[in-house]
Amino acid sequence: MKALNLCCALIIILLLTQNVASRRDYTGLRKEMSDILERENVNGTQWPLIYSDDITTESECYEKLDPQQADPCSSDSNDWLGWMYWCTTSITDLRTAEDRLLENLKDNYNRSYVNIGCVMGSEELHVWTLKMNEASNNTPLVMLHGFAAGVGLWILNLDDLAKHRPVYAIDILGFGSSSRPKFSSDPIEAERELLNSIEAWRKAVGLEKFILMGHSFGGFLAASYAIKYPERISHLVLADAWGLAERPPKSELRAQYPFWKYALASVMQNVNPLAMVRAAGSYGPKMLKRTRPDIIRKYSGVVEDAETVIPNYIYHCNAQNPSGEEAFHTIMSGFRWAKYPIITRIDALREDIAVTFIYGAKSWIDKEPPVQIKELRTNSYVDIQFIPDSGHHVYADHPEDFNTSLNQVCAKVDSGSLVIPIENSTFL
Repeated sequence: MKALNLCCALIIILLLTQNVASRRDYTGLRKEMSDILERENVNGTQWPLIYSDDITTESECYEKLDPQQADPCSSDSNDWLGWMYWCTTSITDLRTAEDRLLENLKDNYNRSYVNIGCVMGSEELHVWTLKMNEASNNTPLVMLHGFAAGVGLWILNLDDLAKHRPVYAIDILGFGSSSRPKFSSDPIEAERELLNSIEAWRKAVGLEKFILMGHSFGGFLAASYAIKYPERISHLVLADAWGLAERPPKSELRAQYPFWKYALASVMQNVNPLAMVRAAGSYGPKMLKRTRPDIIRKYSGVVEDAETVIPNYIYHCNAQNPSGEEAFHTIMSGFRWAKYPIITRIDALREDIAVTFIYGAKSWIDKEPPVQIKELRTNSYVDIQFIPDSGHHVYADHPEDFNTSLNQVCAKVDSGSLVIPIENSTFL
C-alpha cells in the first residue's frame, strides 16, 4: 500500500510540474548573453566559433530570437505554478556542460547556429550545429541524436567518423541548444514540422546529398525524412531506431504486464517523459547520476569526472522548455511506439534508397521491423547488423565496433560498391 501511495503521489507531482519550465526574467537572460559576448569580443575578438555566410553569429541569433526561443528555461505554458523559480539552468550552463564533453575530441570542430528561417510561423528558428572535416570531398555524414540527447553525446564517435568525410551533428529542433518552438498537438503535423526543420537546415548549410544516420528517435526522423526527401539521401543508416514497429494490441500488453504496471503506464502516457527531471530542479543531475549510472559508465573511460559531466549535460539539455519533448510525446503511443510507425509506410521509401540497420544485440528495441523491411524490399539494399553485448545506446556501448561498421558503410557509399546483401543479418 505504501508503494501504491508513493506511486500516486509521484504521478500527481509529475502531472502538476510537467509543463513548469520555470519562467526566468528575460531581461536577466539578455544581460547574461550580453555579458558573455562582451567578454568574448574584447579587443575585437569574435565569438570563438566559425560561421559561413548562411549562418548567423551567436549574438545575431539572440537579437532575433524572442524570449520563448532564446531562453532555454522558458515555457509558453500558463500553468499556475509558473512562478516557481525552480529550473536551475541557463544558456551558459548548457554551453559549459557541452564544452566539458567536447574538450575530449582530438580533432578540430566548429559549432554554430544555422538560421533555418520562419519554418513554423513568423519567427526565425535556429539549429545548433557541430561540423568536422568540412574540407573533405567524400560523402557527408549527417547525425541525428536520440530523444533527450544532444551533439555532446557523440564524443565517442566524432573523431573516427570525421577522419575521411565531413560530419555534421545537429541538436534537433526543440532539443539541446536549438530553438524550442511550440509544436503542433497533431502527431502528423508535429512530425512534418520536424522534417521541415531538417530540410530547411540542409538548404541553409548547402548540402545536396548525404549519408543520414539517426539513433532512436533520430532514427525515426531519419527514416521519415528519407521517405519525404529521397533525392537527398545517399544512404540511410538507422541505429537502434525507435518508432518502426506497430504497437501490440492492448489485450496483448495486458497479458505481458501486471495490472498495476499497465495502469501506471496508462497514466504516465499523459506525462511528458522528462517531467521528473524538471521537477527535481537543482537535484536533477544527482537524480540522473543515481538512476542512469549505466550511461555514465559508457563515457567514464574517455571523459574525466564523467560522474559529474555526463549528468550535468543531460540535465541542462532537458531541464528547459520541453518543446521537442512535447513533440515526441505527441508522436509517441506509449513510450516504446509511434502513433504512425515507419513499418506501415516503408513501402513509400524509394526503391533505390539503400538502408543499413545497426542494432544493439541486447537492446530493448524491437528487432523484427528491420527483418520485415528487408523482406519487403527485395529489390533494394538492406543490411542488418547486430553489435554483440550492446544495448540501446549502441553508439556508446561499443563505440569502436559501431564506428567501424558505420565507416565501412560510408566507404562503400563513396566507392559505389554497395551490393544487395544475401544474408539477413551480420554479427560483428
